[in-house]
Amino acid sequence: MTIVLGAGDVEIDLPRLADELTAALRAPISPGQRVRVPVTADVTAMILVPGLAPDIPAYTVKVHAKNPRRSPAITGVICLHDLASGDLLALIDSAGLTALRTGLGGALGAHVLARPEARTVTVIGAGAQGRAQLAALAALRPIDSVQVRDTNPVAERKFVAWAEELGIDAGGAGEIVLMATWSREPVLHQVAPGTHVTSLGADEPGKVELAQELLDDALVVVDDPELAHVAADTTIGAVLRGEHPGRTRADQVTVYSPAGLPMQDLVIAWHAYRNACRKSPAVFDVGVSRRQQEAGR
Repeated sequence: MTIVLGAGDVEIDLPRLADELTAALRAPISPGQRVRVPVTADVTAMILVPGLAPDIPAYTVKVHAKNPRRSPAITGVICLHDLASGDLLALIDSAGLTALRTGLGGALGAHVLARPEARTVTVIGAGAQGRAQLAALAALRPIDSVQVRDTNPVAERKFVAWAEELGIDAGGAGEIVLMATWSREPVLHQVAPGTHVTSLGADEPGKVELAQELLDDALVVVDDPELAHVAADTTIGAVLRGEHPGRTRADQVTVYSPAGLPMQDLVIAWHAYRNACRKSPAVFDVGVSRRQQEAGR
């Protein structure tokens, strides 16, 4: 039995999801494949397959379209399949889940690499990803204030009002910089000593957010060196496993520049699917194998 989860049907427990994604990132990465095809001057189609992670008896195939001129910029569907049989377990609207998993992934990198006492943030790019990163980071550590920068002043004001609803005041330059732009040229050239920068804008060829001189002087961490479009010192998995120390000095500049992995789609899709099945046990009993029921408890 296949269930369909629209954007309004998805329930997320953010702290639990953060733990699940951290565990998956700590394990050896299964990068899968990303197939990107231009459709029009504005629209790109992409397939991410297969999403695989240890201890999850399912896999994902995500199909989406990306259009920077609209919001949300990414729309599509995540197909969740039984790992043993290939049966389709769920079709899940991918727009919100993609924004959430990307934002949470970026925020996890910031939380791991930033100074433990850092509580002020600058967000560059006041769109859905900027909001997703800040909301996720605020669930991981206390955030006192945020400064937002965007080419659209209206978007800046709306972002500040939204952040205040979260209990985060407007402030000056932050100790943590969260970036999510579509820039094709560097927008950040230098930061203060001890700053952490998470940059989501280098996930495909041609997109550049950070100047080379900033990268040259920083500890650069990625999720997968094969997919990253920056030269990296290590991976987030190696840091989480203790194979690399990550930040070693309070004045060190750190950068996390993830490309995004199909594995992340599986973690969040399985999370949403289990939550839906807990609400409707009959669907869970009919729709999944005994092995999945044991893993879903």
